[in-house]
Amino acid sequence: MTRLILAALLSLLPLQLVAEPLRPVTVTEWKAVYGRIEARDRIPARARLGGTLVSLSVTEGDRVEAGQVLAEVVDEKIGFQLAAIDAQRAALEAELANARTELRRVEDLLARGVSTSQQSDALRTQVQVLSGQIAANEAERNVLEQQAAEGRVLAPVAGLVIDVPVVAGAVVLAGEEVATVGGGGFFLRLAVPERHAGALKEGDTILIESPDGPQDGRLARVYPLIENGRVIADVDVPGLPERFVDARVLVRLPVGERQALLVPEAAVERRAGLDFVTVAGEGGPVARSVILGQRQDVDGSPMVEILSGLEAGDDVVTGHE
Repeated sequence: MTRLILAALLSLLPLQLVAEPLRPVTVTEWKAVYGRIEARDRIPARARLGGTLVSLSVTEGDRVEAGQVLAEVVDEKIGFQLAAIDAQRAALEAELANARTELRRVEDLLARGVSTSQQSDALRTQVQVLSGQIAANEAERNVLEQQAAEGRVLAPVAGLVIDVPVVAGAVVLAGEEVATVGGGGFFLRLAVPERHAGALKEGDTILIESPDGPQDGRLARVYPLIENGRVIADVDVPGLPERFVDARVLVRLPVGERQALLVPEAAVERRAGLDFVTVAGEGGPVARSVILGQRQDVDGSPMVEILSGLEAGDDVVTGHE
């Protein structure tokens, strides 16, 4: 009589017990590593002229465009050299004016038969020589003006100013780094142990634990050079935060596959600190103590791995409304 009453009560509940055979499934093995947020191109903006850094218009974190003036270097000797060239040019122009006047006078006398053609040729040659010296003077001035213009330190690419190792008023040498600009976009750079090198394939999906929650990335490049037992790889992540360059981010890489027993997370019941899964037995449902492993997401359904307590072929009892 008791069994009949219990069966009647169970039939009134809106829960039906369904037994599903447990089969091994292939799961991805993930390796947790740390990646660093880096700029694709990290190019130093260098001084092309040695001198005093008279102005510095950027600091770390500023956005710049390609060709933008970041700083200005002044070499005071160039100013003195320009003044000397200008004085020399003024002297040459005065000599040229005098030579042209003498040439016109001699040509007038030559037309009257008073002067000789030899004197006229000598003055004409003097005018040509002075004109050539003025042209050389102009070219030398252009060279100095170009050197002065090279005192402007330009941004090599559009991007983010990462480092500014100098301050205004400092003396810099030609070729010295004034600022470092990161451009070309930002990505995650990973250093993976070389034993996992064979499992890395370009295009694989990478899981990123960002401050805003889990995010997917794509393995864009695996570098062939192994450094200190590490394989370097780049991961493209849409919307990667660029506030902090070289910030470390937790990344999970697919490094292999294995067989595992998975049951729905709803099939696991916790009692007195132990985990149980109900399976169908000959005499009815039986609760077995199990040890749980990692949680997996299979086709959008939360699953949990069973390390021990169940075997392949066991009928796992789950409830469905």
